[in-house]
Amino acid sequence: GGNRFAEYKTGEHSYEITPEIREKADQVARSRRVFVKRAMEFAWSGYEKYAFGQDEILPQTGQGDQNWGGQGITLVDSLDTLWLMGMKDEFFRGRDWVRDHLDHSRTGKVSVFETTIRDLGGLLSAYDFSRDKVFLEKALDLGARLLKAFDGSDTGIPFGQVSLRDGKAANIPWSGNNAIFSEFGTIQVENRYLSKLTHQPQFAQKTERVFEVLNEISPPDGLFPYYFQNSFRGDPKDVAKLKNGDKKPKFTNNKITFGAMGDSTYEYMLKIWLQGGKTEPMYREMWDKAIDSMHKELLHFSTPSGLAYIADLNGGSLNHKMDHLVCFMGGALALSAYTDPLGLDSPRAQRDLKTGKALTYTCYQMYARMNTGIAPEFVQFEEGRDFVIGRGAPHYLLRPEAFESFFILSQLTGDPAYAEWGWESFQSIEKYCKTHIAYGSISNVQDTNGKPRNKMESFFLAETLKYLYLVQDPDTEIDLLNKHVFNTEAHPLRIFSAVDKDGDAT
Repeated sequence: GGNRFAEYKTGEHSYEITPEIREKADQVARSRRVFVKRAMEFAWSGYEKYAFGQDEILPQTGQGDQNWGGQGITLVDSLDTLWLMGMKDEFFRGRDWVRDHLDHSRTGKVSVFETTIRDLGGLLSAYDFSRDKVFLEKALDLGARLLKAFDGSDTGIPFGQVSLRDGKAANIPWSGNNAIFSEFGTIQVENRYLSKLTHQPQFAQKTERVFEVLNEISPPDGLFPYYFQNSFRGDPKDVAKLKNGDKKPKFTNNKITFGAMGDSTYEYMLKIWLQGGKTEPMYREMWDKAIDSMHKELLHFSTPSGLAYIADLNGGSLNHKMDHLVCFMGGALALSAYTDPLGLDSPRAQRDLKTGKALTYTCYQMYARMNTGIAPEFVQFEEGRDFVIGRGAPHYLLRPEAFESFFILSQLTGDPAYAEWGWESFQSIEKYCKTHIAYGSISNVQDTNGKPRNKMESFFLAETLKYLYLVQDPDTEIDLLNKHVFNTEAHPLRIFSAVDKDGDAT
């Protein structure tokens, strides 16, 4: 039920975590991670039995689905989860499939964003843990194919889709021929890493240019609308030029959000800076400007409980809704605070940490207050009611963002409450999303008698179960402050200084 752990809602609580409390909490967590691993073993065995090498497993009918063009997306997306859970036999069977069967030259049009974060990110992380060169070879081939999305754009902003087979690129039709902010700004961590490992600079150079363009055209508050015109082929109008001669992309809507279509580009402002060893100030400055403005313009509190949330801004009018996707911000703000150049004790860092904790508690309430204990796709905040399920959004797509923040705050603060929240949510997923084959999304988080849908996104194995496991794993090799940065699909990659220390770039 909801309203428990109420002392966490403001983000100001602070318990002293003694060594005795820590040890006891770690013992409990170790006993629980066994069950999360079993969930992964169960889902993976269903995939391996019925759909091995196919893009997805249909969890009710047991069929495979090649809805990603035959990239083995669930397999590639899951590899580092298998590794981190100690499922090495399954990992190496997956490696063999990648070596023998993964061929991107046969795949047609793909989303540049989704293929980068799931497929390229999955291959790079699998390499990072195993150091098996087959993953890096496949990543290099895929990266070169994806980079063709920049061809023909005269603004430095890539097109949203590209054919891996022939390199033809265009924007995604449903976007109204616009480039999408959350997509073109969420390919840098992966491409920079590919350049770092291979000493081929074009991947970093082209994708970093995107942020240079964004910085040059940034609104004063650092908050961007999510649709851009990124190519002026055939447009006779005179277009302002950027510093390097590129044409200037145009904003084509005025909706600002930290949810769908906006979210992960803000995330990458912080993570690119962390990846590079905090030596590239432009990215951190863009992040800090956006977060200052978020606090001033978008951060609000519900009635009667005072739950923190980040609203959308549409043409100057606030929409008091919050996507489940926004729940990544709790962890991102905590990571921002712990790495702030001004120091963790600075007013800015303490503000960010407080807001991150408060947002994460709101996301926990989005789960705990539902009949199933599972959060909907988005909630609407209403006067006197805190929040209600958003119109047309009672479903749960097996999303990970709340658990991402539980894990980050757990590792950074040492507070065992976040593992408790993760355990509650995991039990609800076990109860309401499990099929006889794997796990499926659900249609209504208030319906305790509903059946899972015949759909399991690859991110359930790549992200959701990974984060639910990591929040219960005090012995993990993952080190958020000194060694790893996660891409937006939960693929951990070493920061550049760690690669230099290990001396294994090719």
